[in-house]
Amino acid sequence: MNTKKTIGLVAHDACKNRIVEWASANKAILEKHNLVATGTTGTTIKETTGLDIKCLKSGPLGGDAQLGALIAEGNLDVLIFFIDGMSAMPHAVDVKALTRLATLYDVIFACNQATADCVIESTLINGE
Repeated sequence: MNTKKTIGLVAHDACKNRIVEWASANKAILEKHNLVATGTTGTTIKETTGLDIKCLKSGPLGGDAQLGALIAEGNLDVLIFFIDGMSAMPHAVDVKALTRLATLYDVIFACNQATADCVIESTLINGE
């Protein structure tokens, strides 16, 4: 297997259940990596799956900015962010900044389940 990756996990409220289900289905792969998540998403995944996740602040309270800092410092390899495209977000500016940083620093960025499935099944992450 390739070296451990640091994977960021984030989901808007309407997508929390979906990312928890996704993390549960991919637990065997995810547990081989370093996981970091915004507060509510990370806590929910951790409680449901038992995965070891470093929880940051809630996204609107600075968690998105903390993930952005990890990207800018070269300490995040993959960002899995289940985005709710149908709801207005009060912290949309933070989400846009996080998206911009992931793009600027060439971080693998999955913003929906189909892309997250491709990323997690890739040899870059899965190593098989």
